[in-house]
Amino acid sequence: MSTATHDGLTRPEQSPDTPPKRGAGGGSAAAVGGRFFNGFSHVFLLVWAVMVIYPLLWVVMSALKTDSEVIRQPLSLIPAKLNWDNFARAWGAGHLGSFFLNTVLVLAGSVTLTMLLGSMAAYALARYEFRGNRLIYYVFLSGLTLPIYLAAVPLFKGVYNTSVYLPLLGPNKHLMLILVYVAWSLSFTVFFMHSFFRTLPNTIAEAAMVDGASHSRLFFSVMLPMSKPGLISIGIFNVLGQWNQWYLPTLLMQSVAGEEKNQVIAQGLIELSVNQGYKSDWSGLFAGVTMAMLPVLVVYIIFQRQVQSGLTAGVGK
Repeated sequence: MSTATHDGLTRPEQSPDTPPKRGAGGGSAAAVGGRFFNGFSHVFLLVWAVMVIYPLLWVVMSALKTDSEVIRQPLSLIPAKLNWDNFARAWGAGHLGSFFLNTVLVLAGSVTLTMLLGSMAAYALARYEFRGNRLIYYVFLSGLTLPIYLAAVPLFKGVYNTSVYLPLLGPNKHLMLILVYVAWSLSFTVFFMHSFFRTLPNTIAEAAMVDGASHSRLFFSVMLPMSKPGLISIGIFNVLGQWNQWYLPTLLMQSVAGEEKNQVIAQGLIELSVNQGYKSDWSGLFAGVTMAMLPVLVVYIIFQRQVQSGLTAGVGK
């Protein structure tokens, strides 16, 4: 419909349900605000990327410098010559090879046991209802609130008292550090996997039980493979946390006079720094830090998609 106006022209009549048209000024203001927000976010991400990438490049390139270049030009990223012998010196003379071997042995046992025991406990707490279920779950969660420093004295005395009866669980032994790592990592593993197991569908588990699968076969053959994204995510977190752990190995891996040192990589780097004395082998120290940093960095880069899918799986389902 149209209506006549005082100037003799006819204009379409606007329905009361029709929303008024926005002016050019409102639309341009919104566009300017959106462009400003996008520009600010890009600048923030660029600054964040520089803050993360530059220290990594600085450590790696400092490992290829000479000691004089490290001291005189500490912030430069381009050495005059690539000194690859720094890595060989840190690996051999710095005993970094033995530290790597000890770390790999400890992590192979601790991460495997943590993932196995943590996933089994989380599965039972998430999928079965029984008396004391919530109590046990909250006992595991309470481990997240206890700083490891508060348990240092009883843990130290317990290790030394246990070594009287069980020499394999004494101080400076790999097995004791493995068990302590498992106890230290179990709380977060149960908390993470408990939430993940609750998102898995019940229909598949019921179908497997109808087909005659036992509870153990249901867990290992059906539910555990379905939780692969969550296992990879929590496995990466455990590897990173235990690889970078320094306090517990320093507390428990103390060699007595005459015993061989079973130090891990974090202890080795500290010893490499402290034992320099007046020699100041800074290039060898940076080479050791680089060799300690690159394995976990490569592992995370390889499994980053699995980690992201594991973290968002519970939200998407």
